[in-house]
Amino acid sequence: MKFYYYWIALIVFVVDYITKKMIENGLEIGEKIKVLGDFFIITSHRNKGAAFGILQEQTVFFICITLLVVTGIVWYIYTNRNSGKTMLLIGLGLVLGGAFGNFLDRALYGEVVDFLQFTFGSYVFPIFNVADSGIVCGAGLIILDAFLSMKNENGDSNERNKRDEHEEREGQQPIQ
Repeated sequence: MKFYYYWIALIVFVVDYITKKMIENGLEIGEKIKVLGDFFIITSHRNKGAAFGILQEQTVFFICITLLVVTGIVWYIYTNRNSGKTMLLIGLGLVLGGAFGNFLDRALYGEVVDFLQFTFGSYVFPIFNVADSGIVCGAGLIILDAFLSMKNENGDSNERNKRDEHEEREGQQPIQ
């Protein structure tokens, strides 16, 4: 599928947009719907900051940063579109869709609609949305791709050590 990473970004953006509109139109701010007991609750919330509510009221800053990030991602995808790095491009597509979803909210309303709330015992995880999920999952894939790329570029050290030992037994100099 050609340009699949942009399709992934579009899917994340559309799902994020639709779910946020459903929350905006269907729930009052602060209203909650228990989905799985106290573990998973849909909670209508607005966030004027970044992840976990940090840097509240910094809308212009977030808009500028997001424009830079989105531009950088589009450029990077374009320059690496034929690299064969599927995991990296999928991760970038997820981040792009999520970043644009939250960007639109901040640009239009000065705040982001959050609604997914999870509770682990007495710990309530900060409320988030589909865009945030895309960003986190995408960042995870990008990091995983980086680790796998480093391993492939450096080679498996165990395999290299075995090869060096074999070459020494055969009277050859190990490759450095």
